[in-house]
Amino acid sequence: MVNAWWNRLLGAVYGGGFSTQEAEYEDHATRRDYLWNTLGTAVWGMAFPLLTIVSTQLAGAEEAGKFSIAFVTGTLIMIACNYGVRNFQVSDIDEKTSFASYQLNRWLCGALALACGLVYSSARGYDAQMATIGLGVYLYKVIDGIADVYEGRLQQADKLYLAGMSQTLRSAGVIAVFSVALFLTRSMPIAAMAMGVTAIASLVLVTAPLALLETEKSRHVSLREVGHLFVQCAPLFGALFLFNLIESMPKFVMEGTLAYKYQLYFNALFFPAQAILLSIGFIYKPQLLRLSSIWANPRKRRRFDLIIVAVMALIVVITGVCAAFMAGPGIPLMSFMYGLSFERYRTLALLMVVAGGVTAAIDFIYAIITVLRHAGDVTKIYLICFAVSVVLPVILIKLLGLMGAVVSYLAIMALLLVLLIVEYAHIRQRIERDRNPYGV
Repeated sequence: MVNAWWNRLLGAVYGGGFSTQEAEYEDHATRRDYLWNTLGTAVWGMAFPLLTIVSTQLAGAEEAGKFSIAFVTGTLIMIACNYGVRNFQVSDIDEKTSFASYQLNRWLCGALALACGLVYSSARGYDAQMATIGLGVYLYKVIDGIADVYEGRLQQADKLYLAGMSQTLRSAGVIAVFSVALFLTRSMPIAAMAMGVTAIASLVLVTAPLALLETEKSRHVSLREVGHLFVQCAPLFGALFLFNLIESMPKFVMEGTLAYKYQLYFNALFFPAQAILLSIGFIYKPQLLRLSSIWANPRKRRRFDLIIVAVMALIVVITGVCAAFMAGPGIPLMSFMYGLSFERYRTLALLMVVAGGVTAAIDFIYAIITVLRHAGDVTKIYLICFAVSVVLPVILIKLLGLMGAVVSYLAIMALLLVLLIVEYAHIRQRIERDRNPYGV
């Protein structure tokens, strides 16, 4: 299979270009789409937890903490690189914007995001070791963002399973190469740079060629279309970036206040909470199109409301199950995986699980507001919570250390959820008033 792919690449290089070659893989393979997309998302989502476990076992808590905060920063860089364009791209069935324009937009975003990451490292005053760790992680996450536009192209061509294969290969390759490099060298900077180089290789040798070979040739790039993408996707990007920045603020405050090992503890405690978010996402996100069609029929509004109540109840149930697991075998299992004792953090683990349930509810309510086409109405809420996230963690972390970081995170997420629910209620009232201004 590897030889066949290599021969196909060489044939495209010497045979007139990638876009002139005939596609070899079928489209509209719904079952494969679901399986490979789920696998790709799962492996991608597991990369951070697995890499931190490997880092802790092979390099110790302090080095793993440095890697953890670099990964958190890298995730923000990836979001900046994506610029919220993926959903816009895959829904552009008629290709009003050329793929060449999508590519240029993404490469520009990637270059700017990477530059911002390097400026951030310099402003933080990182030493050579930490700066190198950051560079390797930033390269990986920027490539993650750039690869997304090619995987979006495959989804646009109804070949989502190929996008899932690409994401799976890149994520698994990064995990494997990082682990081997760290095992052989015990050097976090070398392992991080190996991770970045692996991501670049996967883009050049697999993701980009696959998208170009398996989709139709694009029209020429249009600077007007590129500019339109920046304008059109700015609101969604702003909301996504602000939310993730709010979520990350306790970690950034910790970096300037506590030892790096506490970054590891915070993120390790966060991973079970993240599982709640991913589980709920797997359940409701495939149903968003159906929810949109239900909402479009005014006679089905009660059914729409029942679905919302059901998903929120499911979040409570999953959170309860996760809390019970963490109160029982969860903490000993974490201690075994990381090679560190988490017994003294039992209370923090339960608080973090609650925060995970709150975050899952936030994600769902925001998706519902998007279905209602009122996503722009929540910007002010994110700005309010961002202001709180700048102040509250500073106070609580200085007073309570790691406990302060967890409590501030939970408090900020709870505030955001309450404000979103209130805003959702106001949006529904406005919609009903506009639909029936005389109350008839």
